[in-house]
Amino acid sequence: MGHPSPSGASGRQGHSNGLTAVPRFPADATKTGRQRPGVDQLFPRGPGGPGNSSSGTGVGEPTESLLSSSTPVHSSPLGKLRKVGSMKIGIIGAGNIGGNLTRRLTALGHEVAVANSRGPHTLTALAEETGAKPVPASEAARGAQVVVVTVPLKAVPDLPDGFLDGAAEGAAVIDTGNYYPQQRDGRIAAIEDGLPESRWTERQIGHPVIKAFNGTYAQDILDRGRPQGTPGRQALPVAGDDPKAKQAVRDLIDELGFDTVDSGGLDESWRQQPGTPVYGSQGDVDAIVKALSEASQERTAEWRA
Repeated sequence: MGHPSPSGASGRQGHSNGLTAVPRFPADATKTGRQRPGVDQLFPRGPGGPGNSSSGTGVGEPTESLLSSSTPVHSSPLGKLRKVGSMKIGIIGAGNIGGNLTRRLTALGHEVAVANSRGPHTLTALAEETGAKPVPASEAARGAQVVVVTVPLKAVPDLPDGFLDGAAEGAAVIDTGNYYPQQRDGRIAAIEDGLPESRWTERQIGHPVIKAFNGTYAQDILDRGRPQGTPGRQALPVAGDDPKAKQAVRDLIDELGFDTVDSGGLDESWRQQPGTPVYGSQGDVDAIVKALSEASQERTAEWRA
């Protein structure tokens, strides 16, 4: 990739895509009392709190927030670390993933604009808690060097036209989305035919994306960040075609307290989709490399329409 390797003792950047795939599918997180990873696609209801998708369509299934009001978000020992410098970051989607990224990124000193589908007035509590600026979805990317799109997959086509036009030149766009055809999104023919989920999203929004956080439990963003070099530090897979944007995302994840593994280009991002071994993993770099290498491109019935 031509960029620094992920932090951590192993120093490994990724896996070989030539390894034989071994199908292995983890148990449904809901059966163990845990929420599915990437659950920013399922938004809590209620005025003043995190809303539904930022598409303005009011889609998104209700769920309980994972954040307790007593969670010491701003007391994290990582809260004052600075690696990439303060940036403007736009977050479109203020559910579990988007809300907790807002909490952590503002605690790290970044300037965050956050949007949802119901309008800035529904984000008052999150804004007061974090200092983030609530904005319409059409304005969240304005001047942003990193934009996080974290809405239900079925809502992606309804994002405002030109919502990325005002982003900074070369902005990295993170897609956290997952395809849940049976539970939420309905059938999307191109994905059913084998198009990786994030490649579909990229085509819908007309901008390259970096796939990250889609298999991450929202609470892990608050609880499991650790300094560089910590043994067993959790690692997240990151896929994308733009090396510069990918490195920017990896640096930001490192600042949040996690190692990263380069999981390849966006055409390889199926390795971290729901139903693969890495989905929901809290493993370190070596565990993530192994999980990616064992992924099967064939979806099981649970993950098909």
